[in-house]
Amino acid sequence: MRSTALKAVAIALLSALFFTLTYVLNRAVVSGGGHWQWAVVLRYLFTLPLLAVVLPFQGGLGRLPAEMRAHPRAWLGWSSVGFVLFGVPLTWAASSGPSWLIAGSFQMTVLAGPVMAPFIYRDERARWHGGALGIGALIVAGVMLLQFGNAHGSLDASAWLAAGAVVLAAFAYPLGNRKILLHLERTGTKLGPVQRVFGMTLASWPLWLVFAAVTWATIGPPTMHEALLAGGVALSSGVIATVLFFHATELVGRQPTALAAVEAMQAAELLFATVIGVTFLHESLPGVLSGVGALVIVVGILLFAWVSGREGHTDDLGDRGA
Repeated sequence: MRSTALKAVAIALLSALFFTLTYVLNRAVVSGGGHWQWAVVLRYLFTLPLLAVVLPFQGGLGRLPAEMRAHPRAWLGWSSVGFVLFGVPLTWAASSGPSWLIAGSFQMTVLAGPVMAPFIYRDERARWHGGALGIGALIVAGVMLLQFGNAHGSLDASAWLAAGAVVLAAFAYPLGNRKILLHLERTGTKLGPVQRVFGMTLASWPLWLVFAAVTWATIGPPTMHEALLAGGVALSSGVIATVLFFHATELVGRQPTALAAVEAMQAAELLFATVIGVTFLHESLPGVLSGVGALVIVVGILLFAWVSGREGHTDDLGDRGA
């Protein structure tokens, strides 16, 4: 169990790198004169056929069609929360704040999962874990230091509004993911991560098609520039990063601290976003305050990984004792 927890943490860290491209490419759409609506709609419309290409190499559809026919309400509802309620505010925020602010605000997901646990589960996972919450709070403190360092100690109203939208997305994403995982536990349905992401994407399509029709009627068809950048987001974030992240959460779905550690790895997105911004977008180097914040985030990530490893080791001992 210990090796499984550490493996899940490593996979989640890799997924964070691909998730980071979402902020960069979404910002590129807006700064290039594009519309945030097409950025998010096309992302999920492109994601489904991309996953369909991968699916045959991951066991095909398996039990997914029967599962979705038997429980359409769960799939439609929680997929809408995990993807639509996540994607819309996150992409809108790209038009209201810089990429580092969006990446930083989304790290509230570090605390979102553990905080919501008592309201999601009805077993031993339905409690707050002091260690996970404490380390999560440390990471959020580092995020805030990095934010204020980048903003030179001042955030205007539009930046705070963007941060609020991303905080909403930060709670919606783990909520939708955890609820689908819990639903599959209850029904005893075994699905691989690609099947699960494909199912959630498909279940969210009705809302995306409505959103696409409204967007076409109000602002016109998408440009080739918007389509290409949205395709990049769909591949990097919608397929690669999401499948990696869901696989990591599946590995440790019944280990609360390890699951929180997997979700905490997304804090690395802020570090990746800062490096990409300085290297490719010619943003200014972080100052001393930002450097301290980055160090706090790294320490928090290492602590989460260490705690998850100890939990996995304890589980091993418990299994041997039984």
